[in-house]
Amino acid sequence: MQLPRPVGREAASRKYDILSALMAFALAQDKHAQRQVLRIMALITTRYNWQRDELTMGQGEIAKLWSVDERTVKREMAKLRALGWMVLKRQGARGRVSVYGLDLGRMMEDTRPVWPHIGQDFIARVAPAESGAGEGASNVVPLRAAPQPAADGTLWAGAQARLHGEDAAVYGAWFHPLTEVGMEEGSLTLAAPTRFHARYVEQHLRERLLAALRAVEPSVRSVSVIA
Repeated sequence: MQLPRPVGREAASRKYDILSALMAFALAQDKHAQRQVLRIMALITTRYNWQRDELTMGQGEIAKLWSVDERTVKREMAKLRALGWMVLKRQGARGRVSVYGLDLGRMMEDTRPVWPHIGQDFIARVAPAESGAGEGASNVVPLRAAPQPAADGTLWAGAQARLHGEDAAVYGAWFHPLTEVGMEEGSLTLAAPTRFHARYVEQHLRERLLAALRAVEPSVRSVSVIA
């Protein structure tokens, strides 16, 4: 699947689609995650240079925009980098602010579970090949291919293979980063890279995850995701 790059004659509508995906994603989260997504949307709409993929803004300016202190800015920017949504392109030094880029492909990949909430017309625009709308434009940013699960014979590996077969993109975005912590009395514990990631899987993908585990091992009673 491919994501049209937000440049050219259709740039405005493509930017709108990216912001729509973020908005729908935020509305499906708890209040803490909603605030996190709202903050990056504020940066995108006020200071992000779409053509150059650059966000140049000092911590003091961001603090004013977000109505927080600079310590909060530092902490939240680190969380956004951990999510893979924001990338440090050039470290600030000698009075110059840091320059960030945005991984728009990763953002869209992570918001994909809520695309149907927006509508089939939205899916047709951002993923024409999936909707049957034909080939996309040549000016595109490819989303990351879902990595193949390890075939080591373990319960988690078997469940991963099933999840990959059901939806490779969702698997790559949400299930592949999970690692097995341990199994105790029929309850499997998995670890996510961030609390945001763990919270999303618990709230929106837990039933799918549990079904895949039980398909491999029917004795599994429950699954929990921690960070």
